[in-house]
Amino acid sequence: EKKLGKVISDLERDQIASIQKTLTSLNPSEIARLLESLTPGKRKVIWQLIDQDDEGDVLKELVEDVRQNLIEEMDTTELIAVTQDMELDDLADLLVDLPEAVTEQVITALDQQDQIRLESVMSYDEDTAGGLTNPGIISIRSGVTIEVLIRYLRRLNKLPEHTNYIYIVNRDNEYVGAIKLVDLFLEDKNKPIETIMDKSVHAIPANQDSKQVALDFQDLDLISTPVIDGNNKLLGQITVDDV
Repeated sequence: EKKLGKVISDLERDQIASIQKTLTSLNPSEIARLLESLTPGKRKVIWQLIDQDDEGDVLKELVEDVRQNLIEEMDTTELIAVTQDMELDDLADLLVDLPEAVTEQVITALDQQDQIRLESVMSYDEDTAGGLTNPGIISIRSGVTIEVLIRYLRRLNKLPEHTNYIYIVNRDNEYVGAIKLVDLFLEDKNKPIETIMDKSVHAIPANQDSKQVALDFQDLDLISTPVIDGNNKLLGQITVDDV
């Protein structure tokens, strides 16, 4: 409340540097609440002052009509820049509000497997497992050795958030099993990855009701679980934070 009042009085006095200082002290959720409480004119001014690296995080926190309003003011280049570093599950939520031409360009910028999973996840209702799914996972084809998998992981710049498991798929992206990240470094590197699969990790169907998903997480004390479509294709995972 105090910071909101300060931003409004700074706006009236054209104190841009002071507004920027206030904005850097707020988290994305607080900035979103601030934007929602302003008139469209004032909101537009404040939006221009937000660091572009934070814009994606702020957009996903906004109520839909305000988010839509700001998206309409942004050009294609800015929208693509904003979405580049977003987690795939947040991106799936945001893409619904983006103009079609931008959506296509954003999806084209992803690698092919991410594209397929993102488009699949977007087709499910919010109150299903598919709607809760984060397609940002690491999957690897069956049949390789532990050493090959470790080499592959080292080539990645960073692991997706909440990577507890690496998921094994066959040539057609059908779910085969899961490997605990920690188990990779405990076994002979020449063994096939299937030998260290965690047999207790069962995938859940994407059309399962989200209430049932929450119950399963509670009853089975899950941290994350893979999600498959009706053809056993791996779509992504749900973590305890998503539930």
